[in-house]
Amino acid sequence: MIPVAGDWRATLRGSGYRLTPQRELILRAVDELGHATPDEVLARVREQSSAVNVSTVYRTLEVLEQLGLVRHAHLSDRAPTYHSVREHEHFHLVCRNCHRVTSVAPDMITPLGDRLRDEHGFVVDVGHLTIFGHCVDCAEQPTEQSAERHPEQDPQQDPEQHREEHPDAHHHP
Repeated sequence: MIPVAGDWRATLRGSGYRLTPQRELILRAVDELGHATPDEVLARVREQSSAVNVSTVYRTLEVLEQLGLVRHAHLSDRAPTYHSVREHEHFHLVCRNCHRVTSVAPDMITPLGDRLRDEHGFVVDVGHLTIFGHCVDCAEQPTEQSAERHPEQDPQQDPEQHREEHPDAHHHP
């Protein structure tokens, strides 16, 4: 069901890792959740198995990332957020006010990446890139009123609870 980076089962076995039910549950959770912190992955996995603990989730996510099956980005000052590489390559825009997350196709920053490579010999890792700022809704309103523009989002709550795709996000299969 999870066509991640080719055959993920073969990737695990080919790298000397056993295919365990815990690894399968964790990879499936990342795939289903889209962007998820380790705690969110654990909560999803525990819906099916209470035998998985948080350290297993962290270790497994680390292994899956080393194998190229998942990636992480820092969308807040908290735990990293993981996503499946099955999705299109993208970087993230995060609104500092309402915490909305928008996935953006990498061709948007190709000119910047080209310039960094040409002038500094530096190759950008787009999958880990996160740009913080303000979405158009929040930028148009004074700070105290912008919370009114997004009434479902309490700025005092955990920003990880408010990740969503912006309606204007570019989606690429």
